[in-house]
This record gives sequence, structure tokens and C-alpha cells, in this order.
Amino acid sequence: MFGETTMTVRLRWAAGLGLGLAGLLAAGLVSADVKYRLYCANGKLEVDTRTPEQMQRARGQACLLGEFDTRAQAEAAADRRGGSGAPCSCP
Repeated sequence: MFGETTMTVRLRWAAGLGLGLAGLLAAGLVSADVKYRLYCANGKLEVDTRTPEQMQRARGQACLLGEFDTRAQAEAAADRRGGSGAPCSCP
């Protein structure tokens, strides 16, 4: 590390950070494709990131009403139906 330029040290640090993130993605510890979903779960609206299969295991009766890229979009969709916790029914 002695005699190295600041640029070299920064490049090594950035490369290490990139490799670390790639490792976390490969291990499944960080998801690169998070989706926010609007569900009707047990008769109430709910915004969650779980897959439909995970929601059915966790909540019993659950149906997917929409899928969004951001939490704000999912919450706005819930608000149009009365907001999170509002009564709902599966189609």
C-alpha cells in the first residue's frame, strides 16, 4: 500500500466493493429485483414484497391485486381502494 497513488487505492477499494456486492447477489442475500405487491389477504388490503406463494403460506387466503416497482406506487394503488387494511375480496 505504500507508494501507491490515491487513485490506485480507490480503484482497488471500488473493485472490492463491486465483487462483494456481486457475491451477495449471487448468494441471494440482496435482491436486485424487489417488487412491491398489493394483496387482498384474509379480506384486507396489504402491501408486501413477498411472492404470491410466500403470502399464501403466511396469510392463508391471499390474492395478488397488483405488482409495482416502488413502494409508493403500491401504496397509491392501495389508497385508491381505501388504503392498507381496507376491506377487500379476491376476484
